[in-house]
Amino acid sequence: QVRLVESGGGLVQSGGSLRLSCEVSQFTMNYYSIGWFRQAPGKDREGVSCITRSGGTTLYADSVKGRFTISKDKAKNTVYLQMNSLKPEDTAVYYCAGKRQILTAPATCASNEYESWGQGTQVTVAS
Repeated sequence: QVRLVESGGGLVQSGGSLRLSCEVSQFTMNYYSIGWFRQAPGKDREGVSCITRSGGTTLYADSVKGRFTISKDKAKNTVYLQMNSLKPEDTAVYYCAGKRQILTAPATCASNEYESWGQGTQVTVAS
């Protein structure tokens, strides 16, 4: 069973920064794409940023490009989402998810293609 554990959420002022962490197993780190998704009250879950198993391809939602950065530390088996210049509209529960990926498969950040999910962490940006 794939286990993903998020941490790092919290309350921050508009314009501030947070770094989310997603801890996974070594197997997951090596064979899975990892994505960050978010869901605000009354809204659909959306893909925020995803990274392939190799780390060679990263994807970002238009709404976070230039503000958020996804990265992976293989030594720590952790995927990070650095969030800068946060806005009130970034307020949501953020989920880390994993998708088993074959090397030739195209990168994707479609939530319905990710089969394993963490419990989520709340991010609240105050105006």
